[in-house]
Amino acid sequence: MKKIMIVEDDRLLNKTLTYNLSLEGYDITSVFNARTAAETIRMRQFDMVLLDINLPDGNGYDLCKMIKQEDQHTMIIFLTANDQERDQVRGYEVGAVDYITKPFSIVALQHKIGAMFAMVEHHKPFEDIYDDGRLCLDFSRQTGMLAGKQLVLSALEYRMLALFCNNAGQVLTRRQLLEKLWDAEENYVDEHTLTTTVSRVRGKIEAEGDRYIKTVYGMGYQWMGETQKGKLSAGME
Repeated sequence: MKKIMIVEDDRLLNKTLTYNLSLEGYDITSVFNARTAAETIRMRQFDMVLLDINLPDGNGYDLCKMIKQEDQHTMIIFLTANDQERDQVRGYEVGAVDYITKPFSIVALQHKIGAMFAMVEHHKPFEDIYDDGRLCLDFSRQTGMLAGKQLVLSALEYRMLALFCNNAGQVLTRRQLLEKLWDAEENYVDEHTLTTTVSRVRGKIEAEGDRYIKTVYGMGYQWMGETQKGKLSAGME
């Protein structure tokens, strides 16, 4: 049974989510503030956390980072009234897999959660490592090294790099990247967000002068690295 924690101080919404997701067969833990959520996370493991950003005793961004430190495989979906692009980008940067603005459809959220769990089970990799002797990325553990130095990458950045590596040599259009890395039906994701994310990734993995991501003008991007050892799962293609 999948375990989900709901961190939401709106008691009516919390109760509604708890009721509907329990009917779907999930093991639900419901809390109303950041302190209780942090204490609970330290005692139990969860497959997913539905997390409000504006909590009475803290903010969801800090809590998200703490949760990912405890268990990097826990999926986090932000549920929030904050609809500014900078807030959404920050949510992805701290490790969220999705960012849903209020008000939202409970039924649509149920389907989204079910789809996410199904995707994780279907694409669970046996081995998911890129290693060219200089850049090493372990996507299953979300750890990375460049020239012997540890890389600090967000969950979104690992997903982007995994997508590039699994499609090495192919040109991925901007539209393909937007659809695979974000929900294509969410209007808040635009090409500026994609450009910013690619630039940030480049700044981290190309810091030593290597060239891994090529811009194909008018189309998208192409991964130029070569795998020398390790084998990438084809699950994200």
